[in-house]
Amino acid sequence: MEMLMSVTIGVLFMCATYMMLSKSLIRIIIGTGLLSHGAHLLILTMGGLKKDAAAPLLGQHADSYVDPLPQALILTAIVISFGVTSFILVLAYRAYQELGTDNMEQLRGNEGND
Repeated sequence: MEMLMSVTIGVLFMCATYMMLSKSLIRIIIGTGLLSHGAHLLILTMGGLKKDAAAPLLGQHADSYVDPLPQALILTAIVISFGVTSFILVLAYRAYQELGTDNMEQLRGNEGND
């Protein structure tokens, strides 16, 4: 199972890097979303995937427990990435309203600075 998750994480990172290197602002935003999902899966996989583990409750006696720290980190990272993604989307929408394009080459504005 860890091998499948590792391949999935690699594919997500690969797609995110490809999309973040493009010229379209929407592709860059989608790439950052894919990168954050890959990071969430990476944290979850590094925390260990256990099939027969119980929840870490005090009254429950089990042979193995699931570590709650990676899940708490992922929950916090999801909230932060949602806020950052929504901010970037609003910023991109406003830039598109002002300039009429989402091409990163045209958004630089270096035409008059020669």
